[in-house]
Amino acid sequence: MVQTVPAASRPGARSASPALMLGLATAGFAINFWAWALLSPLGPRFKDDLDLTSFQQALFVAVPVLVGSLGRIPVGALTDRFGGRVMFPLVSFATVVPVLFVGLAGYRSLATLLVGGFFLGVAGTAFAVGIPFVNAWFPPEHRGAALGVFGAGMGGTAISALTTVRLVDRGSVATPFLITAVVLVGYGVLALLLLRDAPDRVVPVEPVLRRVGAVLRLGLTWQASALYALAFGGYVAFSVYLPTYLRTGYGLTPADASNRMAGFVVLAVLMRPLGGWLSDRIPVTTVLTGVMAVVAGCAAVQATTPPLMPVGTLAFLVMAVALGAGSGAVFALVAQRAPAGTVGSVTGVVGASGGLGGFVPPLLLGALHGWTGSYGWGLGLLAVVAAAAVAFTHLVVRTGDSSARISV
Repeated sequence: MVQTVPAASRPGARSASPALMLGLATAGFAINFWAWALLSPLGPRFKDDLDLTSFQQALFVAVPVLVGSLGRIPVGALTDRFGGRVMFPLVSFATVVPVLFVGLAGYRSLATLLVGGFFLGVAGTAFAVGIPFVNAWFPPEHRGAALGVFGAGMGGTAISALTTVRLVDRGSVATPFLITAVVLVGYGVLALLLLRDAPDRVVPVEPVLRRVGAVLRLGLTWQASALYALAFGGYVAFSVYLPTYLRTGYGLTPADASNRMAGFVVLAVLMRPLGGWLSDRIPVTTVLTGVMAVVAGCAAVQATTPPLMPVGTLAFLVMAVALGAGSGAVFALVAQRAPAGTVGSVTGVVGASGGLGGFVPPLLLGALHGWTGSYGWGLGLLAVVAAAAVAFTHLVVRTGDSSARISV
């Protein structure tokens, strides 16, 4: 059961601008993702300083992804209940603690990196706050585009890629972490002052566990989760592991590898709104089928480990376009088909699958490289999975009733 909370009960809701709320939510998403991605650019440095294996390096950069992914399930359900006005500042302030821990002391051993990375995962849950918050502010015909714009906040990982290594080189390991902590506090205060929930936001009254159980019985939840695990999971995997891949596979310097990863991230970020916009205008399943086919082709090309210039670079950049557009299209699917009052809960589960999709590939790539001396097997597996997603979208998502409940 859900109930509509009257607009009068929400301070300032009537006078708030949807565009301003979208801008604030996108900024909050970007800043928290910036914090979430701080370990990745420093992975090669910590690997050398602590004499880690490739698998250990992949593990500590992937731990925040895992925690941030699983944490989206309860955070999405809590956002349905309490709204983004409460949850955005809460997540931002909570992220400050692990950021300071890692920057001031946590980088000195693998154990402390894993502990710090575990709690740094809180930052990744900001995604599950923003989707239902933005969704409530826009009519159905504009939600795909609005959620695509919000999704561009994943470009916070590009901020980390472009600045973290440089700030460490010019200052110390603590420098990028201290700066990020200050920005998080500033955003948290701004969110407390300016964020407002939509006046017609539908508020559920059931307990969190019951609501999560209900959305787990929706066909939409599992269909979108499978597609998002590939689309956003692929983006996350490369955003955290591409510096290592380029340094190990092609011998690039850490700075050069981070810059190239930033280019991948920026392109994917720019394409996410396009995926949402297209999904407002043509069938969303058509968009998803097309982008998955492109991912399969690019991964197959890169599995042969071609020269980085121009073939390898082009393969990764085109893949970034497809993964970004696909991520936007998945949440257009959620916005179009999720029942009222369940968007946050569905988002939490789908977002968790996307993060989990980003957690596994770095570990798999690191392990396969250790066993075979090549990344080709891992990229070949990605090509196969993407080809399967094309068939799944065409045969199941396009023709099935994704809003139907699954009997359990």
